[in-house]
Amino acid sequence: MRLAPVVLVLGVGLLVAGCGGNSVATRTFRTPSSAMEPTLLCARGAEAPGCTGTADDQIVVQLTGSKGLKRGDILVFRTPGDAALKCGEGGIFVKRLIGLPGETVREDTHGFVDINGKQITEPYVSSAARQADAQHFGVTWRVPQGAYFTMGDNRPESCDSRTWGSVPAKNVIGPVTKILRDGKTLSVSR
Repeated sequence: MRLAPVVLVLGVGLLVAGCGGNSVATRTFRTPSSAMEPTLLCARGAEAPGCTGTADDQIVVQLTGSKGLKRGDILVFRTPGDAALKCGEGGIFVKRLIGLPGETVREDTHGFVDINGKQITEPYVSSAARQADAQHFGVTWRVPQGAYFTMGDNRPESCDSRTWGSVPAKNVIGPVTKILRDGKTLSVSR
């Protein structure tokens, strides 16, 4: 069984963004699994294998749903029902947004991902992680309209859209905007 990146709610906040006092609601989650390593760390010694952090990272998520998402965003969402059936866990997950509505996603025989026939750049996936997960090599998926295709950065430890399908837009909580690690705030480029 593959491990699923479950995130647990820690708190709710309000983030003031931009001039004019526009505010965006946020929520903070923690990351207790290695499916997004090394981007998001979980504590060594945790039940999930592959954790490299001293503590679970916390992530700040904008509660904007699927509004304004783009490929490469780190996304928090409620899993579709098939995730619990095929991965042994469901609930709230965090993954990388790979495929947008209507696109065709293909993982080649070396673990590289193509969107509509064009290879995308994924600097957040190590060569070792790419090669260690041959289970989906050569597979193609079509992303339905109104849905998103997600994958973990630590591919061999991620149960994701390759296994249980795309995430309906209505399930999206929002994108990660900050990573809180060891008393430091790391910004996330969007």
